[in-house]
Amino acid sequence: MGQLIGWKKGDWGAYFGLLANNLTNFFTMAGLLIFAVGMPADFVYTRIAPGFGLAILLAGFFYWYAGKNLIKKTGRTDVTALPSGPSAPSIFIVVFLVIMPISRSTGDMYYAWRVALGWCFLEAAIELSGAFIGEWLRRIIPRSVLLSALSGLGLLLLAMNPILQSFEAPYVSFVVIAVIFINWFGKKPIFPKIPTGFLILAMGTVLAWVFGQMDPAGVTEGLKQVGFSIPLLQVGDLFQGISPAMLFLISAIPLGVTNFIFTLENIESASAAGDEYNVRNIMLANGLSSIVGSFFGSPFPTTVYIGHPGWKSIGAGIGYTLVTGITVFFISILGLGGLFLGIIPLSAVFPILFYVGIVVAKQAANETPRIELPVVFVSLFPWIANWALTLLNNTLSAAGTNAAEVGLEAFTSAGVYHRGLVALGSGAPISSIVWGCMVVFAIRSDSRKAIITAITAAVLTYSGVIHSASVGLGQQVEITIGYLLIATLFGYKLFMDKKGTNAEGSNMPDQTA
Repeated sequence: MGQLIGWKKGDWGAYFGLLANNLTNFFTMAGLLIFAVGMPADFVYTRIAPGFGLAILLAGFFYWYAGKNLIKKTGRTDVTALPSGPSAPSIFIVVFLVIMPISRSTGDMYYAWRVALGWCFLEAAIELSGAFIGEWLRRIIPRSVLLSALSGLGLLLLAMNPILQSFEAPYVSFVVIAVIFINWFGKKPIFPKIPTGFLILAMGTVLAWVFGQMDPAGVTEGLKQVGFSIPLLQVGDLFQGISPAMLFLISAIPLGVTNFIFTLENIESASAAGDEYNVRNIMLANGLSSIVGSFFGSPFPTTVYIGHPGWKSIGAGIGYTLVTGITVFFISILGLGGLFLGIIPLSAVFPILFYVGIVVAKQAANETPRIELPVVFVSLFPWIANWALTLLNNTLSAAGTNAAEVGLEAFTSAGVYHRGLVALGSGAPISSIVWGCMVVFAIRSDSRKAIITAITAAVLTYSGVIHSASVGLGQQVEITIGYLLIATLFGYKLFMDKKGTNAEGSNMPDQTA
């Protein structure tokens, strides 16, 4: 069986890490629908979860098959498959921007769910467009920019929260982190005959139960959810929701674009690590998996996950992504998720995500030419602002207030530049690429491309795709003008370069100040 699916020893670590990531999003989805929206748990686990698991299974199969074809094409045995799972941002967008407001305004949460199915279908259709322009974007955006933007996502969205959560459970997480340092960063592993992924999970689970961090009641509650539910084709519900979902394209379009940008970055990351995947095929797999999921009741799109270089660094092959998909599917149809959470502590798997984020950031630094190294750091800032803005908003929400009630003056007097956080942090996946491109094109003295980048940024800003909390014309006029001024400056530089009046070698900073 292992040879049939291409399973290798390194797949164990990748499997446990990817499974933990998928299950975290699975429980986030179920928890929000049940506790925030108020949907009956039975409906969530029998009508939505099976389709959710089916979409993940299909994505895992597609990526496994792509890896198998790459092995056949290249003759190599060290190919690592792309990881996949549900799009984490889409879970919050679907719940808080689609299901919850419709449910509250109409009093019908099932109608809200149908609209969300239509929204998912439309978002996936938008994401499919990436299959036709993805390769073109990959040619015009420098590799160093794509990898740097992805490193920001890896450090701030994937690694930061897990390391914070690790410090809340040090008895478990610190030992797991030490094993990661020794086995995956070091050259002489401890307990070398045991797969590191299994070792991490086993040690973490034992420590959590020994130190009293696990409650037997969690196992009892998990057992109550166990039951068999097959994915049900729900075409009627889907098509009832497509028409009203058109009103929510304002959120579907940016997320669709963001998802195929993520996919593009991850494909470039895999290419830098030695695995050259076909952009069109991977993006088609993303969109089709999401569409199939919507037909079977899941309003949440799938996407390529960050982490390929991390899994490759520990010797993973192509089997882990397929087996993860199969596992999540069976957990979804058998209602085993709660039981697993009751037995295995998340504090044992959070450090794995921390490791993956570090490896992705390391790849950006390794693959970026020395002269272009500033792009790695510049591309981090939108992600830092995005993380800080999310943290601030969540804190205000927990306190029962919001930014408008606190007031900008109060933020400013406390040294918190809220307007700047909103502007820099909103649309981070795209703005990190925009700023990265401007840095690289400035370093390369490619003023023509820098002008195009700045004008594109102005259009994206004015329409609210970046730097705004909502999409719509007339957003952030000051920032729009700022980008046009940047374009003007690069236009002047292009003119002077053509005249040959710019002194060679005069790009070093003045050291006399």
